[in-house]
Amino acid sequence: MSLSNFPFIDFLINSLDIFLVWFVIYQLLLVIKGTKAVQLLKGIFVIIIVRSLSGLLGFKTLYWLMDQAMDWGFIAIVVIFQPELRRALEQIGRGKLFSKAITHEEDEQEHTVEAITKATEYMAKRRIGALISIERETGLNEYVETGIELNSVITAELLINIFIPNTPLHDGAVIIQKNKIAAAACYLPLSESPFISKELGTRHRAALGVSEVTDCLTVVVSEETGSISLTVNGKLHRDLSPDQFKQTLKEELVNVYKTSAQTRWNWRVKKNG
Repeated sequence: MSLSNFPFIDFLINSLDIFLVWFVIYQLLLVIKGTKAVQLLKGIFVIIIVRSLSGLLGFKTLYWLMDQAMDWGFIAIVVIFQPELRRALEQIGRGKLFSKAITHEEDEQEHTVEAITKATEYMAKRRIGALISIERETGLNEYVETGIELNSVITAELLINIFIPNTPLHDGAVIIQKNKIAAAACYLPLSESPFISKELGTRHRAALGVSEVTDCLTVVVSEETGSISLTVNGKLHRDLSPDQFKQTLKEELVNVYKTSAQTRWNWRVKKNG
């Protein structure tokens, strides 16, 4: 007796089939994300839409051209997407295709840590003042709106260039959201705590102020001494060495993300029984 004779089992099989197809398509989209294949894929969708509309409207010549493009499209896809297909096959061979979605965010966090560390070390050696806030769970949009929107990929070179003295964006804070530089020249709230050392300047007070009302991480490079500081949950960690700074930043961003992701996964598993 075939399993398909049982309606409930047949429903489960069809649902699993649809889920697997969706999952494979999703993973393939992750493989081509950020490559030129994305634009080519949009072109394919345009061809499909034009073919459908031309068939409905009775445009026979246009329909024939789009139909030919569809017929020969498979060969064109193999040629055009050759680098992406090769990379996908290599990832399958290494068993990394389906783990890419899990590690993608972690890789971005690692890149953010490396870029900030490199920029901070450079600026500290040259005593270039800097103030960088990194958003976590609590949103920083109200502070982003006070600055100049950038929405740029994080690089050490861009961070350094922003804080070079006498440039338009150097005065204020850089805010990082979702592993991108959201804005520069932003205004942060100053801490009014009476226990802050008098030798600390406005940057340190702003870093403490924003850490008192949000869970963000804020990096401070002193213009006077070149020292590196980091504020977390209303606490100021002063005079960090480059190695200490990188380790602390990695623990707060990458390791905390791993723990949070694992907690969410365990919660979902527990919820679904």
